[in-house]
Amino acid sequence: MAITYPRTLPAHTGIKSITLRAVNVTSVSESVFTLRQQIFKHTGERWEAEITLPPMTRDNAEPWLAWLLSMRGREGTFRLGDPRAATPRGSVGGTPRVNGAGQVGDNLLIDGCTASRTGWLKAGDYIQLSSGSSASLHKVLDDVTSDSSGNARLDIWPAITHAPGNNTTIVTSNARGVFRLSSSSQDWSNDDLAHYGIVFPAIQVIV
Repeated sequence: MAITYPRTLPAHTGIKSITLRAVNVTSVSESVFTLRQQIFKHTGERWEAEITLPPMTRDNAEPWLAWLLSMRGREGTFRLGDPRAATPRGSVGGTPRVNGAGQVGDNLLIDGCTASRTGWLKAGDYIQLSSGSSASLHKVLDDVTSDSSGNARLDIWPAITHAPGNNTTIVTSNARGVFRLSSSSQDWSNDDLAHYGIVFPAIQVIV
């Protein structure tokens, strides 16, 4: 069967640890005379990650190595979220959807939430917009309260660059985005106890 992207991470060993990094593109101009600073905020924002797998035997390592090689360097893509934060801290509920087409930037209007709910999502919860190769992972920056009609406004990071369609479903559990390897070279180690060590870095795909 032909390999298609984005792929799902192998699940047979789990992940030992993951480092998530939020990258913002800003520049600073500082006067050499007064030391006053001017900050320029550009639109670029993305996730970066480093995934460390547990020490494993060859039987467990080979499926991972085959998966890594199937990425063919930076060509392939895969789905990734925060495995320790797959369940939101907020109460969620309802059938949340994007409320209005053409929304880009760092906030999002949604509807279909449980009505009049304080803490529908909590600061730090994740959401996923869209699916397939367009899926994007976002972190909620402030507690979300729905109004009496089930509408809500989300402040999120990173900013939306590819507007989801009106009525697109908002994923609140096991939210994931699309990533690719940040290097075209992959390496791994094994020791005299036949334990394999695998670490790989990744970056968010921006569409």
